[in-house]
Amino acid sequence: MKIIFILFPLLTIVASCSVDPEIKPIITNDDIKEVVPDYWPAPQYNFSNNSLTADGFNLGRHLFYEPMLSANNTIACSSCHQQFAAFSHSGHDVSHGINGLLGIRNAPTLQNLNWNTSFLWDGGVNNIEVMPLFPITSHVEMDNTMTDIVTKLSTSGKYKQLFTKAFGDDNVNTQRVFKALAQFMGTLYSYNSKYDKVKAGKEFFTSQEQTGYIIFSQKCSSCHAEPLFTNYQYKNIGLTINAAYNDSGRAHVTSDPLDRYKFKTPSLRNVEKSAPYMHDGRYLNLTQCLNNHFTALGYSATTDPQILAGINLGTQDIDNLIAFLKTLTDTKYLTDVRYSNPN
Repeated sequence: MKIIFILFPLLTIVASCSVDPEIKPIITNDDIKEVVPDYWPAPQYNFSNNSLTADGFNLGRHLFYEPMLSANNTIACSSCHQQFAAFSHSGHDVSHGINGLLGIRNAPTLQNLNWNTSFLWDGGVNNIEVMPLFPITSHVEMDNTMTDIVTKLSTSGKYKQLFTKAFGDDNVNTQRVFKALAQFMGTLYSYNSKYDKVKAGKEFFTSQEQTGYIIFSQKCSSCHAEPLFTNYQYKNIGLTINAAYNDSGRAHVTSDPLDRYKFKTPSLRNVEKSAPYMHDGRYLNLTQCLNNHFTALGYSATTDPQILAGINLGTQDIDNLIAFLKTLTDTKYLTDVRYSNPN
């Protein structure tokens, strides 16, 4: 990646003559050309109707970190999706939004989103270009309208430049906001973990990691399918009902009683870094999380048959399994400056 450093001479600043500085691009078209592993499936979203460019990516990156997207200019997408935590909300059980309000669900990781068949824990959104609308308009998250966002961005010299670079003119509209965000979020690729290097024949698992991988393949992979480590389906895994939220999960979208308390199977990539866990963030560490799968107490009519049948593992098995799960940590992704705050 090319990073351009520009040194300016010391100037006397006259407030009445100040001009918005030009936004200098630090991302090139080559920087956003990712080549995912050839054994991965084809993505659901491929930019065929949203030409991916460095300028479009750069605009989306600025918007992702922009608090003006919230009603009172205090909450950005990045407030609940922090890069070092695989773009989840580190240490927070549920999302913290505008005016200190709390949501009812844990902020999920953002990675490899182009492969998603749906978004949110209940699958209420089916397209990456529409996904940001939910947190933007949620009264406990960003509590805003697209009309207000378009108005604020249209009066910003910074964003006039960024929209012109991305789209050829400074017209700000809802479609362009969402397309730019999709260019940024859609290129949040994570495939440089130790697991990936082992698959490529460049590294080897330790004996404990290999044992954990065998356990994973036997006990976990039907739901957390390789290489993306999710099957994008909805499951009731026997969690006790959180009385504070009484969240019906997928049934909130479908109104089907058979979907009650089912939630989307999350990807396990970077799972070591994305605590707390589950849709309501109830578990603080992986041991607690795995123990639920093996000793689930919240049985109901929609609990998954695999959970009902029981998954019997001992303490050492769980330790081995966690050792494998840690090989899914992608340090390059968690520190990649392309995805960091550009401001």
